[in-house]
Amino acid sequence: MTESRSPAAVFTGSTAWARNLRTPLRQFLRTETGSAAVLLGATVIALGWANISTSSYRAVWATKLTVSLGGASLSADLRGWVNSGLMTLFFLVVGLEARREFDMGELRQRRRLTLPVAAGLGGMLLPVAIYLAINAGQPSASGWGASMSTDTAFALGALALVSRRLPDRARTYLLTFAVVDDLTALLVIAFAYSSKVRLMPLLIGIAILILVAVVRVRAIRYGAVYLLLGLAAWGAFFSSGVDPVVVGLVMGLLAYASPAARSDLELATDAFRLFREQPTPELAQSAREGVRTALSPNDRLQQLFHPWTSFLIVPLFALSNAGVEISGPFLARAFTSPITLGILAGYVLGKPAGTAAAVWLISKLSRGKISPPVGWATVIGVGTIAGIGFTVSLLIASLAFHGPELAEAKVGVLSAGICAALLGWGVFRVTNLLPKGTRLRALLGTSQVIIDLAVPVDPERDHLRGPEEAPVTVVEYGDFECPYCGQAEPAVRALLADYGDIHYVWRHLPLTDVHPHAQRAAEVPRRRAGRGRSGRCTICCSSTRTRSPRVT
Repeated sequence: MTESRSPAAVFTGSTAWARNLRTPLRQFLRTETGSAAVLLGATVIALGWANISTSSYRAVWATKLTVSLGGASLSADLRGWVNSGLMTLFFLVVGLEARREFDMGELRQRRRLTLPVAAGLGGMLLPVAIYLAINAGQPSASGWGASMSTDTAFALGALALVSRRLPDRARTYLLTFAVVDDLTALLVIAFAYSSKVRLMPLLIGIAILILVAVVRVRAIRYGAVYLLLGLAAWGAFFSSGVDPVVVGLVMGLLAYASPAARSDLELATDAFRLFREQPTPELAQSAREGVRTALSPNDRLQQLFHPWTSFLIVPLFALSNAGVEISGPFLARAFTSPITLGILAGYVLGKPAGTAAAVWLISKLSRGKISPPVGWATVIGVGTIAGIGFTVSLLIASLAFHGPELAEAKVGVLSAGICAALLGWGVFRVTNLLPKGTRLRALLGTSQVIIDLAVPVDPERDHLRGPEEAPVTVVEYGDFECPYCGQAEPAVRALLADYGDIHYVWRHLPLTDVHPHAQRAAEVPRRRAGRGRSGRCTICCSSTRTRSPRVT
């Protein structure tokens, strides 16, 4: 017995795709933000374990593990396998997100590269300069790399906690220069913290990565091929002395991102239709393959690896590296150590000053043609939050230091994270106390923030897509028979695919004097939705309007 439902119960005034909007950027931000709590929990457990039973903590992660194949073998302790093995998948996801931003995201317009590159480099160079100034003339100066990299997951999580009303573009701004940060940090690991490099294995590893690029150009879609080549490249780089996490980054950058092509979607639809008519295992496999290949390699790999790296691998890295034995005498010694002070000052002072100065300089040199997508309070606040360095900082610290010096570096990284989060909260707290107009300019970069629509959006009348709290609302007046509305459809679809923080509104405007069937075409979907309105509007169809960010 089936349950009958009235049209009003089925149709709620918004289409299903409006309620379930999930863009790749929003999914990435949501996963990174959600994993921050897991990462924090793993850090707390590591600190507790190291202080309750220091010997067991050290013994577990110092356990040797050897993998042998014929006469070849790879050997490292468990911490080394986590740092150089599992973290390769973390950098694979970093490469995937960087490539997605280049192909489909904020950086697909190359002119937009200047600002995040400048912010990323400025936010790294100034902290390094501060660290080197504090450690000048001392052997600890070689650990300068531990003072520069932002932890994206922790930073996004902290940003969500300290200011819940910031629009997505503030998080996107953080993400874009954090990608530059991660890429640069990996180059630093590969070139500055690789010792005893063996030339022949390195050349073999590079040759394998070139082969991966050739296979990608040939559009070979068999995952097993890339898995075998990736493992071979990883083994070669491991044997060469260069940290093999670089393999993950390169593999990620080679995975192109693109929207599903119409031809691929049609093939997938045909395959599913055949399966529906004749549900056999062969046709089920064909339909599954058609749907899978319609997505770009970047999308498939992101869906596969990003949750694992965010919720398991990075927390496991924290569990194996964040443990440090804390005592009164040790803390007294650490907070007078140039290593701890250099890392702390580099992150807390250097990050916000470096990112803000670089953005200001680019804005001035371009005479305003290149400006930040957010206001200056957000630039400073996000730059302060970016002073949370954890994953890559601890990875570099473990390569640069050993023994007591490594413990001091860990204290510096952890202390900087706490101070950066508190200072970031203070920046946004002070900003929220400003008068409304000033606050809007400080957060969003413009004083003209509200442009009222001639007719307010009404869920009972309008067709909606996207979150109602989005900073921008686009209203389109259209006619189903209008050829120009049809030509605009791909541009609208691309706009909504690229920018997940847009509230899109469709309003019917049937031009019955030139299109005799437009009125009936507009009434049909309204009847299906249980609406009795005609769909007419007195506003010209050319008046597509936008509403700038709404901040309360």
